Amino acid sequence: MEPADNNTVELSAEIEQALRISEVAFETSDAIMITNADCFIIRVNQAFQDITGYSPDEVIGRNARMLNSGRHDKIFHAEVGMWQQLFQDGSWSGEIFDMRKNGETYPKWMKITAVANRDRQTTHYVGIFNDLSERNNREEEIRNLASYDKLTRLPNRHLFLDRFAEKLAKSTRLKSYGATLLIDLDRFKNLNDTMGHDCGDLLLIEVAARLKDCVREMDTVARLGADEFIVLIEDVSNDLDETSRRVGLVAEKIRECLSRPYFCNGHPLLTSSSIGVSLFCGSEIPVDVLVQHAEMAMYQAKNAGRDSIRFFDPVMQDRVNAHAALENDLRQAIGRNQFDLHYQMQVDNNHRPVGAEALLRWNHPDRGMVLPGVFIPIAEESLLILEIGNWVMDNACRQLALWAKNPETRKLTLAVNVSAKQFAIAGFAESVATMLKKHQVDPSRLKLELTESVMLEDMDGTVEKMHALKALGVSLSIDDFGIGYSSLSYLKQLPLDQLKIDQSFVQGITNDGSDAMLVQTIIDLATNFRMNVIAEGVETQAQLTFLKHHECMAFQGFLFGMALPVNEFERLLHRIAGGITGAFRAFNPMC
Repeated sequence: MEPADNNTVELSAEIEQALRISEVAFETSDAIMITNADCFIIRVNQAFQDITGYSPDEVIGRNARMLNSGRHDKIFHAEVGMWQQLFQDGSWSGEIFDMRKNGETYPKWMKITAVANRDRQTTHYVGIFNDLSERNNREEEIRNLASYDKLTRLPNRHLFLDRFAEKLAKSTRLKSYGATLLIDLDRFKNLNDTMGHDCGDLLLIEVAARLKDCVREMDTVARLGADEFIVLIEDVSNDLDETSRRVGLVAEKIRECLSRPYFCNGHPLLTSSSIGVSLFCGSEIPVDVLVQHAEMAMYQAKNAGRDSIRFFDPVMQDRVNAHAALENDLRQAIGRNQFDLHYQMQVDNNHRPVGAEALLRWNHPDRGMVLPGVFIPIAEESLLILEIGNWVMDNACRQLALWAKNPETRKLTLAVNVSAKQFAIAGFAESVATMLKKHQVDPSRLKLELTESVMLEDMDGTVEKMHALKALGVSLSIDDFGIGYSSLSYLKQLPLDQLKIDQSFVQGITNDGSDAMLVQTIIDLATNFRMNVIAEGVETQAQLTFLKHHECMAFQGFLFGMALPVNEFERLLHRIAGGITGAFRAFNPMC
């Protein structure tokens, strides 16, 4: 045998090295499957075995179709799928589903490359793929976190609104009514704080399960947040009355179901729910507005005493819209100089003016004169009362400073109403002191009228704050005495100067024995506690006669003058000082 030449030896070494490299590369983390031109498997690597569960002996010699999951139809494979692209381009890549040995279907990313000989005839196919199950699971988990509530596994607000939009479109096509029910658990925060958050979470999970049991599988139950859930009931009926009846039955079923006892660590937990219902048909009203309607109805159920159901009423919507518009205007009233103070006379037993009450008026450019009974509740609710109260105090002190320069007005006391929210803020006494100093006002000329509600939250703090105000030299009066939380115990503790009898009692003293008895009792109380007493709402001579007979000390009402702008009020004072007969009557259209 002739010895091999050097070139042959070198070529053999290169081939051997290439084969070793090929073997190492073949055992990659990606699965590799090699087939012949007819798609019969001739070789697989270890990663293929790990992913599919098949050993080489189980697949070599068999057609690669054995791995098909059946989830791709013939059109996909034969006409528009991978084989068409393989024949045309020599390669294909994409995501497909195959089946493991244990029958489990799984997603994989695969690239198939056709291997051709020198005559450009396909001799082999090389498929390289990896398992996408873990990646897809992570993606699904991320989607769930974005669309589902983590605790209850219910759809969250985002997913619910998406589904609701779809159902509204369907409702339009079918011309059928549906409903959304907003459910809020009553006093859940108290239960959560008392029993602990673990018990609270268990209760919420149980609520979610009960809600799903109360509705059809096609309906949607979602958690909006905290203890608030919402149910979407679709395709109820083409008749509004029938829809109302059916939805009402479902709502009552839910209310009753949620009121049954819950258990945590063997302890029974009791709660109830307030349910607001909003009906819909078609997509004329947007999703967010329909949810808002259900929410308004739910709050109406809360206000009705909880554990109840209320349907949204368009009249309620009009009321809410009007409330919102008024609040919006109210926020701009101070900046636009729309507020004004009117002054109502207060007189003593001899009808001599001793002071006035400052009463706020809102001169609205479109609504005209708006009285406090209309806008003060809105101001209280929105906390605008703090800004408004500060404006009133500042302007009242400014007016006292002006009156101090006039002999006819310098001895008048000006009563200013103080909101319970205003009184409750830290540093209220200090803010009053600042106003008095700013305008150089004699503190004894300022009287603060407080409601009995100031005592409800913090009696000790109230007493301390009142003493701080008394130390400034201002006087204190309890307004509308008798209609709130009157108690002899707080009359003993509070440094009050005056009780003000509410006008509702005054107006009834001549025809209602109980009102007359109550007024007499209040006057006696004030006398026994060495306090002054004033009656408001005095409109007739008969009322005045009764009050004088029972030794009431001061009076306020239309009998002595209505609330007037400052210029008219001062003209009235001037007439009285001048002894003009009928001065009160001239400014009193009620007489």
